[in-house]
Amino acid sequence: MKPKISMDSRRKRVVMRMAGWLLLSSSLWAADARIKDIASLQGVRSNPLIGYGLVVGLNGTGDRRQTIFTTQTLANLLQRQGVTINPTAIKVNNIAAVMVTANLPPFSRTGSALDVTVSSVGDAQSLQGGVLLMTALHGADNQVYAVAQGALAIAGFTAGGMSRVQSNHPTVGRIAQGALIEREPPTLIAGQGTLTYVLRQEDFTTARHVMDSINTKYKGSIAQALDSRTVQISVPPDQKASLVSFISEIENLKLQTDARARVVLNERTGTVVMGRDVKLSAVSIIHGNLTVQIQTELQVSQPPELSRVGETQVVPSETTTVKESVGKAIQLKEGAEVDDVIRALSTIGATPRDIVAIFQAIKEAGALAADLEII
Repeated sequence: MKPKISMDSRRKRVVMRMAGWLLLSSSLWAADARIKDIASLQGVRSNPLIGYGLVVGLNGTGDRRQTIFTTQTLANLLQRQGVTINPTAIKVNNIAAVMVTANLPPFSRTGSALDVTVSSVGDAQSLQGGVLLMTALHGADNQVYAVAQGALAIAGFTAGGMSRVQSNHPTVGRIAQGALIEREPPTLIAGQGTLTYVLRQEDFTTARHVMDSINTKYKGSIAQALDSRTVQISVPPDQKASLVSFISEIENLKLQTDARARVVLNERTGTVVMGRDVKLSAVSIIHGNLTVQIQTELQVSQPPELSRVGETQVVPSETTTVKESVGKAIQLKEGAEVDDVIRALSTIGATPRDIVAIFQAIKEAGALAADLEII
């Protein structure tokens, strides 16, 4: 027989495992990072594309209620092919109106292929086996940048008659390399005299570190931190002819990152993540459990036999039980760190969800010198 493990032991093991993971994550926080990992070059980004199209060839799983825009789209398509028909006379269920989306990467060239996502906008049951007809994809400026067409790949299915079985999401599909670029995005860096890098997370210290690492590399004051998120670089005259190499060297420079002390709590999973700079003031914590259990039993009340007075009734009977465990206290000294907090909480048998509530209380008490973020 396997030895039985008490609930307190299980709780301590869970918390100690969490403590080890938290300490590992906090040690990784101080690792060197490349500029390309924490910042992006302004103006070099992808552009969203969108288009409205029609999927045909569905096996009776298309828009069933004859959605107006679906039949109107089919009628317009047939008219362009030389067939004139009244949209109200169309009664088919093997077509579906869809929205087609894609991302146009920077420096894309005409003739390159893009992956596209196709999503139903009507009441189609499934896009399985469908084929997207030629659909123009527009940018924010309403210009056509790509054209999509092809057979859909669906990562799900639906089947059955009265009892239906469905896996994943059958009304959204994808076409790998299903769009061809017809217009190149206006992304140019050649000939620029200045480059601007934007930090993904604003921080004055990190912006200064980026500036210092670039100036140290090129032995001059070519970089300037404009604010907590923006670093502007003046391209040296001897680097303008080889701007791509210059950008590559900058992006691979390593530096020490910094961030505000932060504690992230996930109430759904009980996960707590803390950075290495999280400090606590002197604080005392008393933790106890109060359990209130209410049980309801239904009892039947009947009148005497052969009595013509009264009715049979169901009477609920409630029993309330209150259990309160003895509160356990811990004390943390001034400047307590991550391992001190976790180990102290593990000694009182606190579960991960208890830790979430405890940290919320510590923050309210003003003893947590960090931002508290609940997700």
